[in-house]
Amino acid sequence: MLLSYADVAAQGAKQTPEEAAAPQPPEIIPSETASTASLIDVDMPSVHTVPSDFLERDIQTETQAERIKREQEAARAAQAASKKKAASKARKADSWITRQFSQLSDGSVTAIAIANVFGVVGVSGFLGYRAWGLYERSRLDWKHVGVGFGVLAAVGAVEAVLGRYLYRSKEEDSS
Repeated sequence: MLLSYADVAAQGAKQTPEEAAAPQPPEIIPSETASTASLIDVDMPSVHTVPSDFLERDIQTETQAERIKREQEAARAAQAASKKKAASKARKADSWITRQFSQLSDGSVTAIAIANVFGVVGVSGFLGYRAWGLYERSRLDWKHVGVGFGVLAAVGAVEAVLGRYLYRSKEEDSS
């Protein structure tokens, strides 16, 4: 007669409920509360009491103050380095433009100057012609006048920049 494991186990001795229950887990006794644990400054050699507004402060420890100071100094150094790098790039571009103008011959410089004069006279003449046409049709207003002055200012700024480089390059050639 073959019996199954369940049949054999059913015939054996019964366990008490205490024996059948799982063992109790070890109990952990907390030694500090969460509200006071966050107030300890671990950078100090011993524990000190802190003012009641400690958590509302922006900088709570000396370590934080030193870190913020280091970060600010690093940011200032990075900003100074970027300014220096930008100035270096500007000088490099400035010297490149000056070199390009200095390579021009006197004849080509004269041709550029004449082309600039004709360009300014042409732009001014065109703007004047358009303004006169608007005036005759009674459509000239401050918006159109402002656009005209803006165009003239932009042309003047370009002329001033290019003229400065042209003058500087010819000044370097003569010295």
